[in-house]
Amino acid sequence: MPSLGRLHLITDTRSGRDPLVVLRAALPVARSELVVQVRVTDDTTDRQAYDLARRVVALCAPYGAACLVNDRLHVALAAGAAGGHVGADDLPVAAARRVLGAAAVLGATAREPVAAVDAVAAGASYLGVGPCYPTSTKTGLPDPVGPAGVRAVARAVRVPVIAIGGVTPAAVPALRAAGAYGVAVVGALSRAADPARATTELLGALAC
Repeated sequence: MPSLGRLHLITDTRSGRDPLVVLRAALPVARSELVVQVRVTDDTTDRQAYDLARRVVALCAPYGAACLVNDRLHVALAAGAAGGHVGADDLPVAAARRVLGAAAVLGATAREPVAAVDAVAAGASYLGVGPCYPTSTKTGLPDPVGPAGVRAVARAVRVPVIAIGGVTPAAVPALRAAGAYGVAVVGALSRAADPARATTELLGALAC
């Protein structure tokens, strides 16, 4: 399985900004520390998702960065991505592992220790925990878990824990202190006036 970067960029196709523009700014800064999770809206066709994922895979390759595809595992396989990520409403983790195979990176969403342990036992390579803080980039989310929620999950498992939801550079030290291996962001990069500078700030916070 490829090593896992600490900074996960989740593509935002709703903002009107081309996610590839953001990615081209972030990659030279983060290089192999970047994991790009291709997430698309429900009305995006599989062909559109595939086309985006293939372009992300190609951009990531020279930098040693990993590309994952959220939810649509068949697209991940077709596009040659390093793996995928499944949420609570997607395929069960064990089924997702069978689809992707033993060597792929497989992320799963978990909000509390019991679900986290079950996900790892079923084959999750890492866990996304959140939302940690209030966020407007995704609707219908449960209440934020904060650093305490991250700590509870991190203590229960031995795989990397990636904190997500309202993450900013200022929030990273508390999340790292709680046991987060890394962070996943949407708005902090996709809506940044200067994505390269925002990437530098996030990496600096992760290194502390």
